[in-house]
Amino acid sequence: MNQLLKLAIAAFYRVIEVVMVLCMVVMLVTVFSNVVLRLGFNTGINLSDELPRFAFVWLTFLGAIVGLHRRAHLGVDLVVRALPLLGRKLCWGISQAIMLVCSLYMLYGTWLQHDIIAGNSSPVAQISTLWVYGVSYVTGTAIGLICIANLIGLFLGHVAEEELIDVNEEGMSEVHEIEHELADQGIRKGTAS
Repeated sequence: MNQLLKLAIAAFYRVIEVVMVLCMVVMLVTVFSNVVLRLGFNTGINLSDELPRFAFVWLTFLGAIVGLHRRAHLGVDLVVRALPLLGRKLCWGISQAIMLVCSLYMLYGTWLQHDIIAGNSSPVAQISTLWVYGVSYVTGTAIGLICIANLIGLFLGHVAEEELIDVNEEGMSEVHEIEHELADQGIRKGTAS
């Protein structure tokens, strides 16, 4: 059962990543095609203003889900790194709770605006703007579930100490790996002596 759940979660994130790539392709193709048509043929694509904007909204909201899952969001960890383990756990739990509340507000706000959003049509494509802004349902739900799972893991003691720092600086994972290797080598040399 646990393995099946892990496969379903991995498939969910894979689908999100594929949709993000499709959004990028749509943005690239429509903008590039429109530039070529305007410069070369003095014409254009009417949808080239709306479609990339809609794709960018989806890309941003879905990217927030993937970023939270991978713990890749920007942040400042100077104070948290200086805290003892209990302080780190407390700060991490508070940050997860705040993100959970924000995701619930996102869901609630979208639900309050649902009828208005669904009733409006985009000017050019004439599609319901729910297809654009409805992605906040997906994002709010996914981020809420991630935060709930993280809080449950924290209360059950399944969160490792290195997971309590949500900031991943560029290149720092390699530095941490080297530090662990050096520490392991020091331990081996100490036991060999």
